[in-house]
Amino acid sequence: METSQSNDPCMSPVAACDVVTVPTRQGLEAVDILRRGDADAVGPVLHDGGDGTLGFFVPPGTAAAWDVPGSTCTETNGHGLRLNPEPPDESSDWLVPPGEADLATDPAVLRRALGEAARTIEAADNCR
Repeated sequence: METSQSNDPCMSPVAACDVVTVPTRQGLEAVDILRRGDADAVGPVLHDGGDGTLGFFVPPGTAAAWDVPGSTCTETNGHGLRLNPEPPDESSDWLVPPGEADLATDPAVLRRALGEAARTIEAADNCR
């Protein structure tokens, strides 16, 4: 979904969002944490069933300083990625579609949610 009306860099026709990719389990937990804290805190999230990952769309430039263990942040500026309501391929689908969420997830908020999700998962796994 492209628009030249928006002030958000992820939605401009020139720039594209970076994408933070995490394992599905941690990503789902992080989405729950974000929604519990503030329903508007989570931007579009893409589930890639083929790779077993979730991709959180964050503002461009996030990849340069991203250092969260167990995740990667890919710079997409200049690579043609744009938010589009249609999933990019058959093995993926939107968990949080564009248009139903903020335009991008705040990287600091996502960092905290991913850390909390990792701790929650570790605690659950240790109780088994």
